[in-house]
Amino acid sequence: MGADEGAAGAAGAVGAAPGPAPHPAGDGGPPPSFQQMWRELLPLGRSAGGGYRRFAWTGPDLECREWFREQAAVRGLAYEVDRNGNQWAWAGSDTEGAAAGPAAEGSAGDAVVTGSHLDSVPDGGAFDGPLGVLSALAAHDELRARGTVFTRPLAIVNFADEEGARFGLACVGSRLASGALSRQDAHALRDADGVTLAQAMEAAGQDPGTLGPDPERLARIGAFVELHIEQGRALAETAHPVAVASAIWPHGRWRFDFRGEANHAGTTRLEDRRDPMLTYANTVLAARKKARLAGALATFGRVAVQPNGVNAIPSQVSGWLDARAPDAGTLESVVAEIERAAGERGGRDGVHVEVTGESATPLVEFDHALRDRVRALLGGEVPVLPTGAGHDAGILSASVPTAMLYVRNPTGVSHSPAEFAEEDDCAAGVTALADVLEGLM
Repeated sequence: MGADEGAAGAAGAVGAAPGPAPHPAGDGGPPPSFQQMWRELLPLGRSAGGGYRRFAWTGPDLECREWFREQAAVRGLAYEVDRNGNQWAWAGSDTEGAAAGPAAEGSAGDAVVTGSHLDSVPDGGAFDGPLGVLSALAAHDELRARGTVFTRPLAIVNFADEEGARFGLACVGSRLASGALSRQDAHALRDADGVTLAQAMEAAGQDPGTLGPDPERLARIGAFVELHIEQGRALAETAHPVAVASAIWPHGRWRFDFRGEANHAGTTRLEDRRDPMLTYANTVLAARKKARLAGALATFGRVAVQPNGVNAIPSQVSGWLDARAPDAGTLESVVAEIERAAGERGGRDGVHVEVTGESATPLVEFDHALRDRVRALLGGEVPVLPTGAGHDAGILSASVPTAMLYVRNPTGVSHSPAEFAEEDDCAAGVTALADVLEGLM
């Protein structure tokens, strides 16, 4: 399936005709359906190739954030943006009314929270993140239609900058809230144009001076449940449209700098060259081999070349390694072997190799009690799956009980326009999430 076909398929999964604008707040009409919400969100940030470029704090991301605010208003939910730019929409408990929302003191652990993110990787698919946000809104609507009594406050969240496509660090909003990312380190983040995270947030009307841990907010959360499209094909071979997450593999990102010597491509003899591109290319191949032998994953998905001329031998090549493994020991070993292979090849090529760790996320075992309860609420027969993909739920798991639901992806493709979920599976995901939230009330 090509890029344009992938985008068309994504649209077709839940309806492709233009949808109506959201109902103004307080007009008394029903909130937009899942299909209507999907049609409204689908064109925002779509690139010419059919994928999405909803990078944090850029125009398309701000459009998505405004869309979320409108969805909260349509439903009469109490809307707020927290100190780290994460958006929240609160439904107060039926016994306490709106006072159970963000302005209330609340009780420790009294809130049930669900949601995901709306930003994307470069030319990403339509489902990664947005499916969780739309499903959360639709699940809220289904609970109201069922007449469910909200004995606890329910919050829907859109986490800021989950993908890390602009500033190179994933899950910035949840990392800041949980204290996994310091204010100082957040202010040091820069995009490829040198714009800092603080500057980008300020330009978007968000105060970067408030960045930092948010323990009071996290203390309100009794359970966080994130729904996400499956980023693999484990469910595709089963009769199950929904699965429960068991764990997230440890993973991280490393920058490899290969420094050689710039020279003329047409006059420099091969034996006289100090070409960092050769060392980089060999390292890419070594990463694939080391990961395969260890049952891990290793990918060089981003590269920068200086001076980047067709007729010039590079002076420097920088490549970013994404590595993931079932356990921390395997991950550490694989990265060490890749670094060793790079250094050995660099020695033969006359190239200096420097490796810098940029992020690291340990193994996440989702809260066993919550996971088992979620599975029981879904009938006890749904599959339980691990994943190599990182999520805000994984970051928050160190601070609050978290769980995840996966919706079947028949293509198994993610971070691509070919990402896809059937309309019936999306509906099953909404129902499953509503069942879980109702059971946690």
